[in-house]
Amino acid sequence: MSEWRVEKDSMGEVRVPQDAYWGAQTQRAVDNFPVSGMRMPRRFIEALGLIKWAAATTNEELGHFDAKKADAIRRAADEVVAGTLDEHFPIDVFQTGSGTSTNMNANEVIANRASELLGGDRGSKEVHPNDHVNAGQSSNDVIPSAIHLATLGALRDELTPALTQLQGALRAKAEAWTDVLKVGRTHLMDATPITFGQEFGGYATQIAKGLDRIEDAQKRLFELALGGTAVGTGLNAEPGFAARTIALVAERTRLAVREADDHFEAQGGKDACVEVSGTLRTVATSMMKIANDLRWMGSGPRAGIGELRLPELQPGSSIMPGKVDPVIPEVVTQVAAQVFGNDATVAMCGAMGNFELNVFMPVIARNLLESVHLLASATTLLAERCVEDLQPDVERARALVEQSFPIVTALVPAIGYDLCAEISKEAFKTGRSIRDVVLERGVLGEKELDEALDLMKMTRGGIVAPGLGGG
Repeated sequence: MSEWRVEKDSMGEVRVPQDAYWGAQTQRAVDNFPVSGMRMPRRFIEALGLIKWAAATTNEELGHFDAKKADAIRRAADEVVAGTLDEHFPIDVFQTGSGTSTNMNANEVIANRASELLGGDRGSKEVHPNDHVNAGQSSNDVIPSAIHLATLGALRDELTPALTQLQGALRAKAEAWTDVLKVGRTHLMDATPITFGQEFGGYATQIAKGLDRIEDAQKRLFELALGGTAVGTGLNAEPGFAARTIALVAERTRLAVREADDHFEAQGGKDACVEVSGTLRTVATSMMKIANDLRWMGSGPRAGIGELRLPELQPGSSIMPGKVDPVIPEVVTQVAAQVFGNDATVAMCGAMGNFELNVFMPVIARNLLESVHLLASATTLLAERCVEDLQPDVERARALVEQSFPIVTALVPAIGYDLCAEISKEAFKTGRSIRDVVLERGVLGEKELDEALDLMKMTRGGIVAPGLGGG
């Protein structure tokens, strides 16, 4: 882009790279906001293209311009949707808080490309960015609508399938390991026995509930602000423009989007985005817990818990030969930490709206979409490169159960809490088993003790040996 052309906006002339499809307002934004080097997300640009595509059809039907011009706008917008014009969206995420610069970027790119398709030159404004591409719209209703559309698409196409896959992988392990004993743990300390099946069933349910939360929270995203224009009143948008445009978007995307119940809420607040971000934080919390549990259970292999074998994917140290680390769970925990931070940012941005407009929308869009994408990627990795190939060390896990002192809990109905506590402490101090100490004290016979210390029965709840009586 060594050659330049001159384009004009309401503030005067601006030099624009000759090969660029953007125009004067985009160039001003490029010059004004050299902040991070991060551009608006691909899904967001795709959503902008969808809105402009649908709006062209509605404006044609309303008689605002002819079919030839409308078709050129639609064809150009389709190129934006497809991503073939992504290099022409250069504006930094950190820009004007309404996202006006990015909306005008889309308007200018589509207008210049449409003009070209009609045989005109870039910058000719044969198709005008404001009068034609942006007709019936404002940045203030387009940008929040694009955020909702982009997030809905990402949730449906990326995160929901990934979580469903992980839930299935966890449930499969739960069903396969219903009779594999292990130590339960509370406070990171030995507790009464459970099975791997019970533990992994709990993980699968966590993910299932995360899916339920996402399904519920995204209902508020189905409301689009389109039609409110500048401040929510709908000035310069004909009655029915928004409903028709949104219906076209819904038909094409197969998303149940509709016009917002209250345009002032839709543009002045970003509560739906904050809610979804909070839901993503909850999902990230589940992922963090599960990933940490997996690496704890797989710790060792000699000096840790070592009751679970994680897949060996790569060398874990540049200096310690043979060391293998739980790399996938570590990825998941790092992603969760990033999602926590993104959510804090989205919450702050949502709270900082003033009157009829929120002016933190580009950052909301970026953080929300990044959280969805990161969670989807990490979830897929956890399912495919960790959970599906997990194996319990059955002998090690059972040995830990048999050595653990909390199995004495099953004796409480027979001999009482205080005596059980004494037995547990003696076993710990002397290095002997609970069974040996009980038999030495003569408080229960061998047959009664075998019945009471049935480890698998302990995992099923209730009183293991009710015939023993009370203590």
